[in-house]
Amino acid sequence: MRAVVQRVSEAAVRVDGRIVGQITEPGLMVLVGVTHDDDRAKAAKLAAKLWGLRVLHGEKSCSDVNAPLLVISQFTLYGDTAKGRRPSWLAAAKGDVAEPLVDAVVESLRGLGASVATGLFGADMAVSLVNDGPITLVLEV
Repeated sequence: MRAVVQRVSEAAVRVDGRIVGQITEPGLMVLVGVTHDDDRAKAAKLAAKLWGLRVLHGEKSCSDVNAPLLVISQFTLYGDTAKGRRPSWLAAAKGDVAEPLVDAVVESLRGLGASVATGLFGADMAVSLVNDGPITLVLEV
């Protein structure tokens, strides 16, 4: 499981011009990609890492200050660009495998006490954010 994490002052995701997920205060915007050997244990591990990651101001974590997260599925995180000009998506899990695991990350975060907004799996999403820092990290579990 792979995630791109950005510290943001706000972020939103829209589908067909309608906001489906939004955080309006400082927190994390997280793009989550799933590959073939991922499972619920890795989803829980990623959630715990995100909740405790000390990248907010003052080296605080979301758990320290109850900061919100916006979690969005992103299969393109497993795009392979090693050959040619067209990415290969073979390493990305298919939707029927990936969707429940992205949901498991969200469920695990909520189980830890997090306030989590989400995108809409499989939709054509427009994501807007204000990157704070900027801080952008890639996590792999």
